[in-house]
Amino acid sequence: MSTFKAYFLEGFHHILDVNGYDHILFVLALSAIYLMKDWRKVLILITAFTIGHSITLALSTLNIVAIKAELIEFLIPVTIFITAFANLFKKERSLKSSSSMQLNYIFALLFGLIHGLGFSNYLKAILGKNSSIVMELLAFNIGLEIGQIIVVLSFLLISFIFIDILGTKRRDWVLIISSAIGGIAITIMMETKFW
Repeated sequence: MSTFKAYFLEGFHHILDVNGYDHILFVLALSAIYLMKDWRKVLILITAFTIGHSITLALSTLNIVAIKAELIEFLIPVTIFITAFANLFKKERSLKSSSSMQLNYIFALLFGLIHGLGFSNYLKAILGKNSSIVMELLAFNIGLEIGQIIVVLSFLLISFIFIDILGTKRRDWVLIISSAIGGIAITIMMETKFW
């Protein structure tokens, strides 16, 4: 049980570490179009992301899939930029429709595959030569999931304050948040270009 707890805490702290802000930015880009009342949809979205990154995290940790770390480090901010950029073109009425939400679920699952590869080097380093990694992977992913939920619920609370209490227009909020995230993503892409 202490091993489970140790890897759970590793995953939990990994997502909440300010040095791992790229992962937080992606989760915020996914969540930018939602309101507090959409919290169930957001939990499903975050779980789709966890499923995506769990698959490649496991495959990479087990040495079934190997992709250059430099490429993954570049692709992670690309996923952040694409998600934030897509938010900029969502009209007010589309923010209320389910089709716009379905695109985010696709982004969460597919881009989660790329983010999982980014986690794998970190997890490989802490796993070492451990032959049985199933429990460790499970604990790490549960820790990540709980951390992501905390980040997203905190963001939804901030959105609630700005939109529902202070009266900021939802479309303006999405534009501001997504533009800021997209700008940061471009900066990270320039820093991590691998060619």
